[in-house]
Amino acid sequence: MDDWLIDDDRLSIGRKSVLPGTGFFRPDSIEEEQAEREAAETLADANVVVIADPDADGLACTALVRVARGEGALLPAGPHELEEAIEWTSEYAEPTADVFVCDLCPDSEYDVADVSALVERVDSVTWYDHHQWNPELAATVRDAGVDLTVGDSDEVCTADVALAELDYDFEEQYADLAAVTRDHDLWIREDPRSDDIADYAYWAEPEEYIETVLAHGADLPPEVEEYLAEKRVEKEALIEKAVERAELREVDEWTVGVTYGRCSQNEVAEALREQGSDAAVIVKPAGSASIRGTENFERCHEVAAQVNGGGHPKAAGCKPDIYDDMLDYAHHWSTRGAVAKQAIIDAFKRLPAEDDEGSETETET
Repeated sequence: MDDWLIDDDRLSIGRKSVLPGTGFFRPDSIEEEQAEREAAETLADANVVVIADPDADGLACTALVRVARGEGALLPAGPHELEEAIEWTSEYAEPTADVFVCDLCPDSEYDVADVSALVERVDSVTWYDHHQWNPELAATVRDAGVDLTVGDSDEVCTADVALAELDYDFEEQYADLAAVTRDHDLWIREDPRSDDIADYAYWAEPEEYIETVLAHGADLPPEVEEYLAEKRVEKEALIEKAVERAELREVDEWTVGVTYGRCSQNEVAEALREQGSDAAVIVKPAGSASIRGTENFERCHEVAAQVNGGGHPKAAGCKPDIYDDMLDYAHHWSTRGAVAKQAIIDAFKRLPAEDDEGSETETET
């Protein structure tokens, strides 16, 4: 394949909106080999290791660990990369290392299959999170010897948990960083800085983000603000495309806004809420989807759990298991995610009545 075919820089906004980014077209085997090599290099000689989701919350946790412990090698891992991150750390980490896992929640027993091996290899394993945990998975992690603290996902972000649990007297700027991170992560949006740190965490390299917030907290310097302003021109155009192609569907007692596109899902969800949706589904060109709720719908994690995902009551993610080959992806792009949309809408329809729900998740402060 010619490189220019997947070169983002030559695509119009309209075409970029419906196609995945360049990284999608690299085989997973090549990506995983490179990721494992980089993990081994990161873990070599590290006395403190942080496995964290490389979003604003996970990176804030990494910054807090570095302040408290004086170091902290970052091993970035998204929710679907947790299994590999634990496996590689249990293989390559130094036996004297203290390992922190931050802002990550296992979706199944496979994600924590190597947690016992990790505990046996290193000095200690501490886990901070605020997502909705399955009690059996929480018990598995704790029984393996992990010090697990799960905060209330309606009240705190993982940075709040790390700030409270780490044995260190943090300066006010780090408490402020956690508060601004919470403002974005829980979709409170009362602090204008929260959109800035979320966007910066998304666009900047993780180490760049960590260095910046360690130096400035949540008050980003002027050069970063200028960078964000430039990047947001394209961001707003992609949001507009996703909102334009959205439709509202009536599903039982809820109005669900459904759309497709490479975009910032939170802003799109807010636009759909303003149009009257109780929940929003944003299907991405790479096959994953974001589910966002409102005060009228706080069961996003239940929907996501049915389609290979998980998350919070008002914010969750998933990737329906519907892609068998590249023809399925071609159909996905050309139909703007029709099959994925229907799979998620069907998950809404399968939700039990509120009175029939059992207690299936755990929070602990």
